[in-house]
Amino acid sequence: MEKNQSLPTRKLLGIAGLGWLFDAMDVGMLSFIIAALQSDWGLSVKEMAWIGSMNSIGMAVGALVFGLLSDKIGRKQVFIITLLLFSIGSGLSAFTTTLTAFLILRFFVGMGLGGELPVASTLVSESVAPEKRGRIVVLLESFWAAGWLIAALISYFVIPSYGWQTALLLSALPAFYALYLRLKLPDSPQFLAIKKEQRPSVLENMKTVWSKQYVRQTTMLWILWFCVVFSYYGMFLWLPSVMVLKGFSLIKSFQYVLIMTLAQLPGYFTAAWFIERFGRKFVLTTYLTGTAISAYFFGTAESLALLLTSGIFLSFFNLGAWGALYAYTPEQYPTAVRGTGAGMAASFGRIGGILGPLLVGYLVAAEASITSIFTIFCASILIGVLAVIVLGKETKAKVLS
Repeated sequence: MEKNQSLPTRKLLGIAGLGWLFDAMDVGMLSFIIAALQSDWGLSVKEMAWIGSMNSIGMAVGALVFGLLSDKIGRKQVFIITLLLFSIGSGLSAFTTTLTAFLILRFFVGMGLGGELPVASTLVSESVAPEKRGRIVVLLESFWAAGWLIAALISYFVIPSYGWQTALLLSALPAFYALYLRLKLPDSPQFLAIKKEQRPSVLENMKTVWSKQYVRQTTMLWILWFCVVFSYYGMFLWLPSVMVLKGFSLIKSFQYVLIMTLAQLPGYFTAAWFIERFGRKFVLTTYLTGTAISAYFFGTAESLALLLTSGIFLSFFNLGAWGALYAYTPEQYPTAVRGTGAGMAASFGRIGGILGPLLVGYLVAAEASITSIFTIFCASILIGVLAVIVLGKETKAKVLS
């Protein structure tokens, strides 16, 4: 117990952050791999859409199952299990020769990804002092940008020369990190403070999340998660392919997306600075509104300059908002149901992640304009903003019960 309480914040952030980085590396590479698979396997846009959506189906299942499990067996154990699941699945994907086999493995990869993210943010939230909790969780999220950056670099330098299979094998490396975590990562002191026999059943926890006491924050979170995930995966999984549709070569599109990815880091760092000064609601509403405006201009961009500028702002605002979302979510519930509440909200959000990429694929196949597609995502984000304003409660410096 003492060991868990005395673990330095910086060390905890580094351990959990590396897991987050590996997650992002896998998701980031998938957007480039989809574009490469279209060329190698002659995929239709609808088949391309199903790759992204199958990943999100797995994430929806993983967020729910592992969120519930984290309230029973602990945050640390689930963190390790999910890391192993997605890294092994990703490595095996390199050996597939058919779309069906690739899709099955993407489901299991998605399960690992979907389970790890809310559990890692919950673990960090429960292990950090209230006055710096929001900043630390946003900084945890900033490892996502580093993972995307590594993914963009691997995709730019490795995929054209060595193939997408090599890129996927590199993404299997987190399996070794998970074994290291087994020895080094402590569990949440708040979780350990609840005796095993006092932990509510899975069904009781699910009922509590929708009880009268928590129905307002649960409704807000589910709307917010759905809108954010729907727009994010719809836009970002298709970024390289959208660049190709706008007339750029595959190599050029990788290069431009790499530039846009760099903007994610200042997005996180500014959000981390603002979140303890102005609160969670301020950062969420401001950064999501910025995302909506950027999405509209990206969809309507005709020139390369406007495309790159709006793409940079899209990355900046959207990923800053993600950081605030992961800080805000665990703060809505007490320790006994925190993993369940965060996991259920993320799981419902992943339904948006299934529909977003599919929508783009089917609309592109129906010859809808990129402008109209991105306008839909713009509207979705604004609905999320409205949910936070109307239903959200400020949780800045709140002591977690």
